Amino acid sequence: MPAETLPVTTPDGAFSAYVARPPSPKAPAVVVIQEIFGVNAVMRGVCDDLAKAGYLAVCPDLFWRIEPGIDITDQSEAEWKRAFELYNAFDVEQGVEDIAATIAAVRADPGCSGKVGSVGFCLGGLLSFLTATRTDADASVCFYGVGIEQFVAEAATLATPLMLNIAEEDQFVPKPAQEQIKAALKNHTGVDIFSYPGRDHAFARKGGEHYDAADAALAEARTLDFFKQTLG
Repeated sequence: MPAETLPVTTPDGAFSAYVARPPSPKAPAVVVIQEIFGVNAVMRGVCDDLAKAGYLAVCPDLFWRIEPGIDITDQSEAEWKRAFELYNAFDVEQGVEDIAATIAAVRADPGCSGKVGSVGFCLGGLLSFLTATRTDADASVCFYGVGIEQFVAEAATLATPLMLNIAEEDQFVPKPAQEQIKAALKNHTGVDIFSYPGRDHAFARKGGEHYDAADAALAEARTLDFFKQTLG
């Protein structure tokens, strides 16, 4: 049976988002924001897990402007090379606009209760932060977001709950960047920041080199608790 997709229309064209539906006919939605590997099995798995937890989960194909349908892994040197090519070609500003379009599309879905959150990983962690500052999402979660420190001034516009999961030994988010992020957000109400000692980038990516089952489960539990409180 082919996977369900949600069409998303923008002024520049249309793209699709992977959809995982919960048992309930109407539920809050969560936009799952991809890593640099596209809408791959890991991201689809995140959606499927959120659906089992009662959320309408969608993962938009944010690389569609470069090449639609990217679906690669972190298991080979060639795939890593391609992933970084995609990362370097990606336009963050357009990406956030595409996420806003996805939020509007999923809100209009008959299965959505009206509330929409976001959760992003790696590149998606940065995009989830910008989703919190630039869109009408109701709540946002960031997993080891790369480059958030470059946009922390935007925290001034935060009006909805935000949660960050930071890997303390993240090779792509050095400790000075982590401190900059924490300092910029520490006085904001509605912001939860969790640090994971000894963890490297992508500690929650199942099958990844730095995957840690215990801390991945802890971060997932915190995320579900956060969404329960903020989305219902």
